[in-house]
Amino acid sequence: MTSTLRQQLFRVKPVPKDGGESGSTLKRSIGLFQLTLIGVGGTIGTGIFFILSEAVPVAGPAVIWSFIIAGAVAGLSVLCYAELASSVPVSGSSYSYAYSTLGELPAMGVAACLLLEYGVSTAAVAVGWSQYVNQLFNNLFGIQFPKELLAAPEEGGIINLPAVILIALCCLLLIRGTSHSVVANTIMVLIKIAVLLFFVAVGITGWNADHFADFAPFGLTGIMTGAGIIFFSFVGLDAVATAGDEAKNPRRNLPIALIAALVIVTGVYVLVAMTALGAQASGDFDGQSAGLSAILENIVGATWPGTVVAAGAVISIFSVTLVVLYGQTRILFAMSRDGMAPKIFQKVNPRTMTPVANTIIVSVIVAILAGVLPINFLAEMTSIGTLAAFLVVSIAVMVLRRREPDLERKFRVPLYPVIPILSIIGCLWIIKDLRPITIIVFAIWTVLVLVWYWFTGRRNSVLGHQLKTGMIRLVGPGKYVIEDEDAYAESMSIPVVGEGSEREGGRK
Repeated sequence: MTSTLRQQLFRVKPVPKDGGESGSTLKRSIGLFQLTLIGVGGTIGTGIFFILSEAVPVAGPAVIWSFIIAGAVAGLSVLCYAELASSVPVSGSSYSYAYSTLGELPAMGVAACLLLEYGVSTAAVAVGWSQYVNQLFNNLFGIQFPKELLAAPEEGGIINLPAVILIALCCLLLIRGTSHSVVANTIMVLIKIAVLLFFVAVGITGWNADHFADFAPFGLTGIMTGAGIIFFSFVGLDAVATAGDEAKNPRRNLPIALIAALVIVTGVYVLVAMTALGAQASGDFDGQSAGLSAILENIVGATWPGTVVAAGAVISIFSVTLVVLYGQTRILFAMSRDGMAPKIFQKVNPRTMTPVANTIIVSVIVAILAGVLPINFLAEMTSIGTLAAFLVVSIAVMVLRRREPDLERKFRVPLYPVIPILSIIGCLWIIKDLRPITIIVFAIWTVLVLVWYWFTGRRNSVLGHQLKTGMIRLVGPGKYVIEDEDAYAESMSIPVVGEGSEREGGRK
């Protein structure tokens, strides 16, 4: 690889200042509380309602420790996200972090992870939503949707209509404006937390301490296996980082929201798990498809608690779909602004201050996937995309600490570099247990995205254009001297801030 090509592939984007050099045209309207609930909303989905039937049989009552360990592994990555969010306060999550630390080519590799994580998971949870809506309508009104409208053609149906309707509703909310979307998400998150607390309140009445007698029947192996299963219930916390361009005071609020969301999610999960195990013997969880609903129905001797939990699941998945669809559009927005995706993805409606065309395109593609494809077998792809992104963020923290030790950081990872290293080890430990086919498909997808970059993104790179035309001059990794302030400001869509300024990692 020639020196010039190497410099091109690994050119590092300057670290932007808060809302200035980032060139954002999005409106900063999301406060700390709403940011926190974006993280909670994107994380607490169907997992906690049904995952106990998979985790308890392999870990026993010690599944409580499995939840804590899984939360700790996710927490290691969240701490790394928190530091980078306070240092690189822009949309794009780990894509933007990789671009500002590792370079353009690695950033596109991370983009492949994120597009897979958000795109596939949005369609997958929408498919799941249709089943819960059908169950809820059956419980309340005795109405069941015909199978032709609940399944993909390969599964004997015509179209999964409820899934398409859900994507359309989320699309309309996002188009109306971010403030409307975060208000809706806030309401839905509060409702689903209330439903889970309702489960705790009712479930604790059936508490039996004898259920914890044989606490760890499968030893440490069972606990760690359970943690691997449960980890994927923590996927979605990184959605907070996609809101960097729309968060108020992002250097302060993004780290706090990330950590607060982790604490809330872990606390709720452990509380629900303890209650479920206290109310039902661990041997009864195996093959229990109804999950939390069945536990409450056995305690109360009636079906109405199950209906309440089913309603909570419907609201829960709606919230997850909204947050994940939002995250997908903001990642593409950041990529488009950098020249790594078509320009249409960065066009912002002047009235709503949202990327309307971006949202519609993403929603249509996801609705097609959810409506006509049996995509449940792709759900594991969401996990490997998330883990790969977590891995890169942990590496990026160490790179940025070394390259720019004086960069403003409102939050610093404690026990550095132990935490980032443990995060890397934790992600690799979980990835190794994924099915080989998952890793192969992930590798093929990543190669396709990198081929796109080689033939299109590399040539359309805004940073590359700025360097080629002499707007800026590289003086070190991530450090540039601006030679033409007016042209640079126009290319970044930001106000002119003065003559002859120097940006080092985004700082003047």
